[in-house]
Amino acid sequence: MKVGVVTFPGSLDDADAQRAVRIGGHEAVALWHGDADLRGVDAVVLPGGFSYGDYLRCGAISRFSPVMGEVIEAAGRGMPVLGICNGFQILCESHLLPGALIRNDHRRFVCRDQALRIENDRTPFTSAYEVGDEITIVLKNGEGGYVADADTLDRLEGEGRVVARYLGTNPNGSLRDIAGVTNERGNVVGLMPHPEHAVEELTGSGTDGLGFFTSLAASVLA
Repeated sequence: MKVGVVTFPGSLDDADAQRAVRIGGHEAVALWHGDADLRGVDAVVLPGGFSYGDYLRCGAISRFSPVMGEVIEAAGRGMPVLGICNGFQILCESHLLPGALIRNDHRRFVCRDQALRIENDRTPFTSAYEVGDEITIVLKNGEGGYVADADTLDRLEGEGRVVARYLGTNPNGSLRDIAGVTNERGNVVGLMPHPEHAVEELTGSGTDGLGFFTSLAASVLA
């Protein structure tokens, strides 16, 4: 598959995401936030970083980038879209996902290996896992607390749209320990931890994050 990785001003992990896409067996296509052109890709990754405008509200400015109009339209047609960290925030700001991300409850930046439990293995980015799998991937954020009103949280839980949940100590105060969610259709996934930093044995915390990228091939075959 051709997987587009969008670079926003301030992106930290676009190169890491491109490498993870390639290790996952796909062609990585660099996309610039200012171009309203997805260049014929089959899926899109919005990578993590401290994007411009975060002093207003994380992800708020990035959602107005020209490329996001194309991403929103493509997601509506069913294209797989993965938002990681700031990319998750952008998906929420773009109303592709419900809820919002706010400052960590302890008001400090956190960087650690984080244990997660997979709660949904039916998305294009999680089919390589099984429900209940416990994995460890890198977490690094200062605005990682996922919040939504009680009705929205109940709906996400009831519809099985929580993708992953924190295990052990909640690192940022996310309600109900939520680390990632998906939309109703299941093609858009937002994840606060960074699977792209856990795809190689040589560096990082192992390869537990690789499944988020290899899953794409399985979803196409399905």
